[in-house]
Amino acid sequence: MLRSTSRKLSAAALIGALAVTAGCGSDEAVRGGDPYPMPADLACFDGNISGAGSSAQENAMRTWIAAYQTNCENAQIFYDAIGSGGGRSQFIDGAVDFAGSDAAISPAENKDAAPRCLGSDAINIPAYVVPIAVVFNLKGVDSLNLTPRVIARIFDGQITRWDDPAIAGANPDTDLPDARITPVSRSDESGTTENFTEYLHKAAGDDWPHKPGGQWPVPPAEAAQGNSGVADTVKGGEGTIGYVEASHVGNMSAAKVGVGDEFVELSPESAARVVAESPQREGGNPLDRAIDINYGTTASGAYPIVLVSYEVVCLTYDSSEDAARLRDFLSYVISPEGQESASTETGSAPLPEEIRSDLQESIDAISAS
Repeated sequence: MLRSTSRKLSAAALIGALAVTAGCGSDEAVRGGDPYPMPADLACFDGNISGAGSSAQENAMRTWIAAYQTNCENAQIFYDAIGSGGGRSQFIDGAVDFAGSDAAISPAENKDAAPRCLGSDAINIPAYVVPIAVVFNLKGVDSLNLTPRVIARIFDGQITRWDDPAIAGANPDTDLPDARITPVSRSDESGTTENFTEYLHKAAGDDWPHKPGGQWPVPPAEAAQGNSGVADTVKGGEGTIGYVEASHVGNMSAAKVGVGDEFVELSPESAARVVAESPQREGGNPLDRAIDINYGTTASGAYPIVLVSYEVVCLTYDSSEDAARLRDFLSYVISPEGQESASTETGSAPLPEEIRSDLQESIDAISAS
């Protein structure tokens, strides 16, 4: 998965890591709260760093910031969960030190970032692995099977009633009401949207006639800001359906997704199977750790809608202080203790131990001009 373009992480290792699990800034991540496990060799910096981006990372980032600042009293870390696209834009413009992004920064964006990175590359550090759930709110229905093509047609506005034969055929024992379907999409540019539309593009064929991207490609029935906004809109509606990062599911119902001849429930183990067979993205800087997710998998037991969220950083910064602060904080984020804390709070997948040395190599390469 991350060691090279030709080697993949073993399914057993990632499943083992996943099976363990069940706008924020320093003002929200208060000091002195419940203790979190911390590395014995934790490096604390003095000063501040700022980031912006992924709302899928919001809960994990809040946990990381709270834990780090509790143990490092002179550190100030600010993170604004404005969405992945906004975070990458602010990073490219030099407004923040790093971006949180549910989509790896692209080669074209890397070129745009070259001036703020002093001619060096921007690289992707995977920090947060979590499934994307297709959540719904339909009175009297707690379980639902949906194929990729049906999901695509619902979100494209081609299927508009819950008792449509295409839905009923996959749910023969469910009493589906004659009710209007209200798809809820993101109003902001979003890495969650980019991952979700990438899945539809690869898994649904001609039933999703749109290019994948971070901006929702069709006129929305309803739209909301961030994962939290989509979750609240689905919960507050009737006949609603949306897509959210798994830590935002709460007590909502999530659909089982068609893979091959079966329907797969969202779980750490099922998400592990698709990530396990996904290689590192080819090309680019060898220190870039972007993953090429196999969204179109037909492997048995694999849940194919998975989000890998990155911290996007420059390899070169203006000052040695900025570079050191980012190295210190990101080293904590990918540490076993940092991953455990985020997993406890969000249900995410701790990064497997065997990839940590590769990620640390990339972090250690962050330096000053």
